[in-house]
Amino acid sequence: MKVVGITILRTGASLPDPIPMSMACDLSSYGFFQRQGVKEMLTFFSKTFTKRTEPGQRQSITHESYVIHCYVRSDGLAGSVTTDAEYPARVAFVLLTQLLDEFTSTVGDSWKTMETSVESASFPPLEDYLQKYQDPASADKVTKIQNDLDETTNILHKTIDSVLERGVKLDSLVEKSDDLSRQSKMFYTQAKKTNSCCVIS
Repeated sequence: MKVVGITILRTGASLPDPIPMSMACDLSSYGFFQRQGVKEMLTFFSKTFTKRTEPGQRQSITHESYVIHCYVRSDGLAGSVTTDAEYPARVAFVLLTQLLDEFTSTVGDSWKTMETSVESASFPPLEDYLQKYQDPASADKVTKIQNDLDETTNILHKTIDSVLERGVKLDSLVEKSDDLSRQSKMFYTQAKKTNSCCVIS
């Protein structure tokens, strides 16, 4: 799971296209000569898909092995996060909501009148968001809890499997036991035969 790029954009009815005001990218997985082209594509996707997102709406658009998550606030401030296909959409939208809130608390309403040039607003926390959200489980508490639950479930399954593997030894103990009646031993044997016909997973 990886965040490739985050863009903050200005949208509005008076603008022909959304204007990227600030952008951060993690292009380390691309070759040196590919990076500029990838960055231009990220800007293009951000502008194109944000333009097609209504104010107050969130949407995720899949393109090849990437997903572009767009959020346009009702005041016209927008953001997009480009991730790989495995990245949870919920975490991407949490990132966008927090990022846009911090952006407006830092720059105020000055973003509404910023110049119409690409990356006209320097916003250093953008790089921090890019790094923080590379691991969605550590950045988002709900995702972390879900991962912990999945891990606990896996441990329980492993524990049950290891107990079932010891069933062979349990058979010999049942046979040798003086504490079990002959009827209990027959019940155990019959139950084992019944369960062996069906595989439980």
